[in-house]
Amino acid sequence: MRLNKGRLYIISAPSGTGKTTLCRMLLKKVHRLKESVSYTTRQPREGEINDVHYTFVSIDTFREMLGGNEFLEHAEVHGNYYGTSMSRIEGILSEGFDVLMDIDVQGARQIRGKNIIASYIFIVPPALDILEQRLNKRSTDSSDTIQKRLNKAKDEIKELFSYDYVIMNEDLHKALEDLIAIITSNRLRTEYLDPQWMARTFAVQEAQFRVYKSDTPC
Repeated sequence: MRLNKGRLYIISAPSGTGKTTLCRMLLKKVHRLKESVSYTTRQPREGEINDVHYTFVSIDTFREMLGGNEFLEHAEVHGNYYGTSMSRIEGILSEGFDVLMDIDVQGARQIRGKNIIASYIFIVPPALDILEQRLNKRSTDSSDTIQKRLNKAKDEIKELFSYDYVIMNEDLHKALEDLIAIITSNRLRTEYLDPQWMARTFAVQEAQFRVYKSDTPC
């Protein structure tokens, strides 16, 4: 039985920090946690499934959604558009699930500017030279691209103080434990209790609950 409302978790990190791997592990470990599926205008890649990896739409459909203020955040990357549907997020949260959003600092900044209630988590590497080693180990980028990623990482890391939590990914399993701890602690906070659950289970109405909390000394 779930006694708290769903919560949105925003996770950002420089490229090569291990964010995507951590998010995949987190989704397997934590129950009632769903990943946000973004809309995109790009073509599906081999193995990608619609509404699982992305929701693939035409440019006209995307622009129509954009004009209707459907997106919580959106961006253009290499000529393709990406966006997160607010109604989709709200639908998942209303079902009592937490939502995980793996987005860059620009997307997080857009969401923060809309005063959306969320927990913001930033993942950092132990050091820039270690990040460089990881990027080189992937063997997917040229030396110029790696240098651009490192320069971008320096700018992104400057924004970590606008996040609620920071996790150092020196050890993958330790970083995963830290992520799980954040979600677990939030789920135990009284401020996130579901008022409907309180009323149904203990006959405590939301107004009474809020009065009690305001009178409780810190």
